[in-house]
Amino acid sequence: MYYPYFVTYMTLGLVISLVVFFWALNNGQFRDQQRARYLPLNDAAEGQKVKVSRFGRCETYALFFLAAAGIAASAAVLIFALYNG
Repeated sequence: MYYPYFVTYMTLGLVISLVVFFWALNNGQFRDQQRARYLPLNDAAEGQKVKVSRFGRCETYALFFLAAAGIAASAAVLIFALYNG
């Protein structure tokens, strides 16, 4: 009875995670793997302040919106299952 909702919910989560993974892959998030091992050893704090662009702010808001939508969808599925169960 609840299987179509569960399958739809899981498929949507898989599609969103694949889209985010391929976005990160295309933007070079995984290119410099050798640098990551030396980051904990770097004591020098870089004093340069990074200015966040408008796109960066919009991207942050979009990620918060996606997280909130995911939590809301999880809550909706849970409430629907509890009321109809």
